[in-house]
Amino acid sequence: MNLSTRAVATACAAAAIAGGVFLGEWGLLAVLVALVVAFAAGWAPLLGLPAPGGTFFVVLLPGLGALAAVHVTTTEPWLRYLPLVLAMGLLLSFTNELLRGDGRTRLVESLVGGVSGVVVAVSAAGWIAASKVPDGMALVLLCAVALAAASAVSATPLRGVLNSVATLVGAVAASVVVAYVLPELAPLDGVWAGAVAGILVSSLHMLFYRLPALRRRQAALAVIVLPVAMSGVLTYVVGRVLVA
Repeated sequence: MNLSTRAVATACAAAAIAGGVFLGEWGLLAVLVALVVAFAAGWAPLLGLPAPGGTFFVVLLPGLGALAAVHVTTTEPWLRYLPLVLAMGLLLSFTNELLRGDGRTRLVESLVGGVSGVVVAVSAAGWIAASKVPDGMALVLLCAVALAAASAVSATPLRGVLNSVATLVGAVAASVVVAYVLPELAPLDGVWAGAVAGILVSSLHMLFYRLPALRRRQAALAVIVLPVAMSGVLTYVVGRVLVA
């Protein structure tokens, strides 16, 4: 899967977040479940880990557990159960390595890969937490649009620094427009949301550029979902301080 296709797919995933929040918490939850499953399916192939079947469940179960934990939380702090879910994910990662029957080759690489996947999958639950804060729908919409715009602009033929600058400018411009239209937000909110999205997308673009594993469609799924999942907790934390 080439770079442009992955970038457009990431933009569609971010747009799905924006659409899901309009359908209510259950709609957003359904979108996030689908994204976490896709990320878990592609994470081990992306990193070339030696036990892809076990790693799939190591990443998937904490990711779904985090979504469920934040979904059922009815009072602040919305993320109070996330450390427990993350701890269970770390324990599951170690258990997976202990149960491997292949001689535990590349043990450290497999363990670190599983743990890093858990962190990313759990971070996706931040989107639900962000939707629950005051003016949460506007916050989620702002950050999702910024992420979609950054991903779309990164698909242009520009390369290197020019691509990074265009991605940042495009994300800021789109999010400022959204912040201007929505009465709950201020234009400055659009600036920070666009800046965060632009930096995140351009950084991941440079990290995975021409990675051989991305020729496989399953591995590409993880890269498509990665910026969307990582933005979850980031949206909640930064938005909670500056917007809500």
